[in-house]
Amino acid sequence: MKRLVLPSALWLWLVTLLMIGQNAYAYNLPDFTELVEEAAPGVVNISTSRTVQRSSGPSMGGFGGQEIPEIFRHFFGDSFPTPPGSGGQGRSEERQSLGSGFVISDDGYIMTNAHVVQDADEILVRLNDRRELSAELIGSDAQTDVALLKIDASELPVLNLGNSDDLKVGEWVAAIGSPFGFDHSVTAGIISAINRTLPRDAYVPFIQTDVAINPGNSGGPLFNLDGEVVGINSQIFTRSGGFMGLSFAIPINVAMDVADQLREEGRVDRGWLGVMIQPVSQDLAESFGMENASGALIADLDPEGPAAQGGLRAGDVITGVNGEEVDRSSTLPRLIGRVAPGSDVELTLMRDGEEVTETVALGHWPDSETASQGDESNNQVRLGISVAELDDAMRERLNIEGGVEVRQMEPDSVAAQAGLHVGDVLVSVDHRSVSSPDELLDIVEQLPSDRAIPVRVYREGRSLFLALRLE
Repeated sequence: MKRLVLPSALWLWLVTLLMIGQNAYAYNLPDFTELVEEAAPGVVNISTSRTVQRSSGPSMGGFGGQEIPEIFRHFFGDSFPTPPGSGGQGRSEERQSLGSGFVISDDGYIMTNAHVVQDADEILVRLNDRRELSAELIGSDAQTDVALLKIDASELPVLNLGNSDDLKVGEWVAAIGSPFGFDHSVTAGIISAINRTLPRDAYVPFIQTDVAINPGNSGGPLFNLDGEVVGINSQIFTRSGGFMGLSFAIPINVAMDVADQLREEGRVDRGWLGVMIQPVSQDLAESFGMENASGALIADLDPEGPAAQGGLRAGDVITGVNGEEVDRSSTLPRLIGRVAPGSDVELTLMRDGEEVTETVALGHWPDSETASQGDESNNQVRLGISVAELDDAMRERLNIEGGVEVRQMEPDSVAAQAGLHVGDVLVSVDHRSVSSPDELLDIVEQLPSDRAIPVRVYREGRSLFLALRLE
């Protein structure tokens, strides 16, 4: 076999091309140094503390008999039982939480996650210049996991906000936060997907990234290459408790809409249609005379809700809202939730094999009228339901002393999987009586996630038990 001998000039030319290619590749990689220098002063560390009363009996959530640190609760939950004999009856203790946030106005307004400051007795904000200031909770919205804080300060460094609607899959992004308390840590990656719907988070079209996010990053900003905030880092999917390549951020457009309402009203109002929906399978699509398996199938309606009053029926498939496509059932709550209560929406439906249009005046989402100043007791996040206290007439008719009525339930939620229905009256959970939304919230926060829990409900005048298993 003969060896190919190239002239030295040709070798030099090939080597030069190779070096140019390597340099071009290197130059195409993003440089975040300037972004970090400009943006870091506007990122803050948030620490909270709250005093809780340990209930009698075994405590839920401990490492060697100690309460699981609050920094891990958003990822682990209360899933580790206290060993026998460790006590824990009737004691009060202080829980602490760490998170991140960022400045959105120079007069002291700060954005973070609702779960970072949930139930906090004290909120402390540490600025980039090492100042530590107490913060006031202006309001929070558990549905979107957004909270707005206010500190007594002026001339603060403000981050530039971008347009999350312009994001594209594959573009570079970076996060700055305080993972495990390490202030102003920087991580980077790309956008893996947009408009992700997560279980029990029907109102947020999440940005999915591969940016390394860990406990303590929650509430911190996600930046594009222009140094603009395009999201709030909120959640990760993990089996280990740490980062595994899947992180999710709340789009800044969604977050700012919530923050503006919290600043002006102290609460968030979102539209309510009053329907229970389910996905459309291929078989269901065929049975309804549809070409594609898309849209949101109305499985049931609140008889007093806006949809029923507007002429919608069980069996209708909602395929559009105000001209925007409902490609899957999870899209509908997001489109309805961002419309102001009292507004008319034009719904495109498939009914009896034909496309029809109905106009419906939206109502107030039942939870939105009662949520303010961080009080989310009526929003049962772990179950995915909204409940309300019973009136005296209902209690008398059912011959019960307590109980709460299920007013709303998110599709594919834990409650839905257990078989709960809108309209059910929940009277006990894990053999503990329930008489108010706040009491239910306290009970649910202490439930384990490693076994089935008995739930007793009244449905159509009959009492029955259901098995509930938390994720």
